Amino acid sequence: MNDRPFVVEPIGVIHSALTDRKNAPRQGDKGGYEAWLELEPHVRPGLLGIGAGDEVIILTWLHLAQRDVLQVHPHSDGDRPLKGVFATRSSDRPNPIGLHRVSVLAVDDLRLRIAPIEAVDGTPVIDIKIVRTHLDDR
Repeated sequence: MNDRPFVVEPIGVIHSALTDRKNAPRQGDKGGYEAWLELEPHVRPGLLGIGAGDEVIILTWLHLAQRDVLQVHPHSDGDRPLKGVFATRSSDRPNPIGLHRVSVLAVDDLRLRIAPIEAVDGTPVIDIKIVRTHLDDR
């Protein structure tokens, strides 16, 4: 393995009415919330071309996750057999990176109104990627 360290710096934060991880839906499309994604000023140029109506993938650092978990019962259902976390979408995992496909509802300077997202208030954002379609020329 590569022994060179690397650093992932947050580029923003989620501001949401969802404040307790226990109340978060398993996936955004299963009851996710509207939220504001507030970006750091130094990444402003990276927003060029993002607008209301776009679909984007938000990558987050799930800061409340347990990082020592390697197996889970899917959907926290003890009747389901254990699976390795890499075969699930569990937030508890060695590197708790969240993947959220959302719609941009509005852009207000350094803030994006997005939905649906299951990230709790204060979740660090590490990247944004546009959802591409076969018709895209981006």
